[in-house]
Amino acid sequence: MSRELQRAELHRTIWKIANDLRGSVDGWDFKQYVLGFLFYRFISENITNYLNNLVHLAGNTDFNFAKITDEMAENARQETVTEKGFYILPSELFENVRIKAKTDQNLNETLERVFKHIEGSAMGFDSENDLKGLFDDVDVNSNKLGGTVIKRNELLVKLLDAIGDLNLGNFQDNSIDAFGDAYEFLMTMYASNAGKSGGEFFTPQEVSELLTKLTLVVSTPLNNHATSDTERSRSVNYKQQVNKVYDPACGSGSLLLKFAKVLGKENVRQGFYGQEINITTYNLCRINMFLHDINFEKFDIAHGDTLIEPHHWDDEPFEAIVSNPPYSTKWAGDENPLLINDPRFSPAGVLAPKSKADLAFTMHMLSWLATDGTAAIVEFPGVLYRGGAEQKIRKYLIDNNYVDCVIQLPANLFFGVSIATCIIVLKKSKIDNATLFIDASKESVKSGNKEKLSDENIEKILNAYINRHCEGGTPEAIYKGQQWIASPAARNDAYKHFARLVPNAEIAANDYNIAVSSYVEQEDTREVIDIKKLNAKIAEIVKREDELRKAIDEIVNDLEGEDSIKN
Repeated sequence: MSRELQRAELHRTIWKIANDLRGSVDGWDFKQYVLGFLFYRFISENITNYLNNLVHLAGNTDFNFAKITDEMAENARQETVTEKGFYILPSELFENVRIKAKTDQNLNETLERVFKHIEGSAMGFDSENDLKGLFDDVDVNSNKLGGTVIKRNELLVKLLDAIGDLNLGNFQDNSIDAFGDAYEFLMTMYASNAGKSGGEFFTPQEVSELLTKLTLVVSTPLNNHATSDTERSRSVNYKQQVNKVYDPACGSGSLLLKFAKVLGKENVRQGFYGQEINITTYNLCRINMFLHDINFEKFDIAHGDTLIEPHHWDDEPFEAIVSNPPYSTKWAGDENPLLINDPRFSPAGVLAPKSKADLAFTMHMLSWLATDGTAAIVEFPGVLYRGGAEQKIRKYLIDNNYVDCVIQLPANLFFGVSIATCIIVLKKSKIDNATLFIDASKESVKSGNKEKLSDENIEKILNAYINRHCEGGTPEAIYKGQQWIASPAARNDAYKHFARLVPNAEIAANDYNIAVSSYVEQEDTREVIDIKKLNAKIAEIVKREDELRKAIDEIVNDLEGEDSIKN
C-alpha cells in the first residue's frame, strides 16, 4: 500500500472512531484511548514477530507465538524481557483479546488486567521505569465510556475492532509513521478546541524538521582562493550521526524522534533523552519511543520539573538539543535562594523572572550543550526585547558569543498559539563574533485555518543559515540555486530583506535587543512614485483646467449676450 493510501486510511479510521465516540468521550480524552489501543496492538505484534523470527531461524517455520499456550510461553519470558523490555502472554495479545471481546462480559476487567501484566512484566528488569504507568491514562472503567459496564464494553469492542481493522500490515513494514501520523491527526482534530492544553506539547512536524536540521549543520570557511566550483564548494553539510539528543520539555517526544527520521535511529548513537512535567504527555512520550521501535535502553525519558529537578546531570553534555518549552510559564525564580548558585543559571548573574521562565530553559540548555553541539529552541518573541533580568541574560549570551542565529517564524504555526514565535540557535564554538538574523515571518503556506512551513520555506531558511553570508556579512560566496554568488552586491540582493549577519558589537550598542525586525529591513512594497513626473502631470492637469475654465467662461458670456439681445 502506498504512503498516501496508508495515511488516508489511518485518518479515515480515526475519524470513524471519533464519530462512534462522539458525545461520550471528550476529544482531548479520546486521544488517550486511540493511542493506548494503537500502542497495545503494536507491542503485541512487535513481540509476536520477534519471537516468531527467532524460532523460524532455528528451523521451525510453522511456529506462531499467538497460538501457543501461556504455560509454554513462560519459558521465553526472562530472555525476552531482557531484550525487549516487556512481555505479553499469548492469551493477552491484542489479536486474541479482540477475538473474544464481543463475548467477554468482563472485557473492561480483562483489559485492565492485561495492561497491568504488561507493565508488571518489566518489574526487576532494567526497563521497569520505562514501562511503569504507561497505561495509566487508558481508564477502561471510566464513566466517560458509558454509565454501565455493558455500555463501556460496547465502546471498548468498537475501539479494539477499529484499531485492529487498520489495514497497515506489519507495523515495521509501514511506509508511514503510524503512531506519529495518528498523534498529529488527533492534534489537528482536537487541539484547536482544547485551548492551550491541545497545543502546548505539540510541535508541528515541519517545525520539528527545521529545528532538527539546524542542529545538524556543519560548516567550515570557504576557500577564497579556489578557481573552480568544486574547490569553491563551501564545506557545508549535515552531520550523519550524533552522540545524544536532548529535549528538556519533550512533550510527546516528536522533536526527539525527528532525529530518528532524519538520521536513522541507529545514528543517534547513545540515545534519546528528555524530561516532561505533564504526566499524561510523559506517558505518551514513552509510548511514542516504543512505537518508533526505539528500545528501552536507547531512551531515557524522565518525569518532573526540569528547571527545579533536572534528571540528567549524569548524561550531559548533549551534542544536539531541540525544544519547544512552554511560553512564559511561571517558575520559582528568585523565591528559591538555591537557584542563583545553580551552575546552569549562575553564569548570567541573574535569574529569569518568576512569571517568565523562557530564558531559564534557554540557560539550562546552554549549560548542558556540548562544546561542539548546537541547540535550536522555539521561544516566545518577548524574550528578544524585554528589559530587566531578561536583558541581562541576553547580554551574557551575546557578550559570550553563544547566539548563533535568531529566526523570526510566521504567526499561527502552532495549535492553540496564534502569535509569531521565533527560534534561537545556540553554539559554544563559533567561527565569527556575529549573530545571524533571519526574517522568515512570511515563509508559510495556508493549511486549513493554520499556517504551515512548506519544503520550500524550510529550504530557504536553511540555505540562509548554512551560508551565513548576507547583507553586512563577510566577503564570501553563497550557494543559491545551483550557482555560486561571489559578488557582494549579488549576495546582498539574494537575501536582502530576509537575512543579515550582524556584529555582536552592533547588538550591544542596541541594548542587546535581538528582535529580528531591528536588524533585517522590511521590504517596502509601496508603489514607487516619480515626483518629477507627478509634478509634470499635475501641471498639465492645472493647465487643462485653466483652458476648460476659459472655454466655459466664453460659453457663459455668449449665452448672456444672447439673452440681452432677446430682451
